[in-house]
Amino acid sequence: MFPFIRSKKITPDFSFLGTDMHNHFLPGLDDGVKTMEETLTFFKKMKAMGYHQFYCTPHIIEGMYPNTPENINNTLQLVNERVKYEGIEVQVKAAAEYMADHDFEQLLKENRPLLTFGGNYVLIEMSYVAPSSFIDTAIFQLKLKGLQPVLAHPERYGYLHHSFNHYVNYLDRGCLLQLNLLSITGYYGPQIKKIAEKLLREDMISFLGTDIHHQNHLDGLQALGQNTSIMSLLKQKRFLNNTL
Repeated sequence: MFPFIRSKKITPDFSFLGTDMHNHFLPGLDDGVKTMEETLTFFKKMKAMGYHQFYCTPHIIEGMYPNTPENINNTLQLVNERVKYEGIEVQVKAAAEYMADHDFEQLLKENRPLLTFGGNYVLIEMSYVAPSSFIDTAIFQLKLKGLQPVLAHPERYGYLHHSFNHYVNYLDRGCLLQLNLLSITGYYGPQIKKIAEKLLREDMISFLGTDIHHQNHLDGLQALGQNTSIMSLLKQKRFLNNTL
């Protein structure tokens, strides 16, 4: 009889990115991580996978997650105090994931300060149900203010799938695109996976984000990191994560 041979487990290595610019690790602010202990555990596990810097991006959505720069930065300070106390060698900063809604329109009109990552990047999103009527104006206004809009997970907006020109148009207007890593694995469904792969093949993606909210997302990222074919594809591409 042949002896049982255990397959070797590959340690995920995302050091080619280094920075995760889209996650929900600030505890208690939205539908992401709920407790400080969970936040610290995620940082430890992500560091073991090659990440060393995190821009936490809690949702800012009118009537649902009315976060502000003040309460986000206050939570960030508490997190960094614990990170330092625990001796976790990572850099933790804060930005936000802004819903392109009426409230965001007012923020821009009133010229109120926005939370950015990497200097002047602003992460924006739309509803999964229907496109924002304000998205084009938001992109234009952000560019006018010298800020660089980045559309979060465009592959997840099903109403864009019928015409790939939607994605081309966003780029033409000066909006960069950020892909969720789990989209490539089929985590969100086969059609999203198909669009994600096409966006990657066409070199239309500037940033890769984890968009981690909970343990299942982290487990999915660890599984992705052991998929040699996907990791090989990603490492052949150029992303801006490691420039932040």
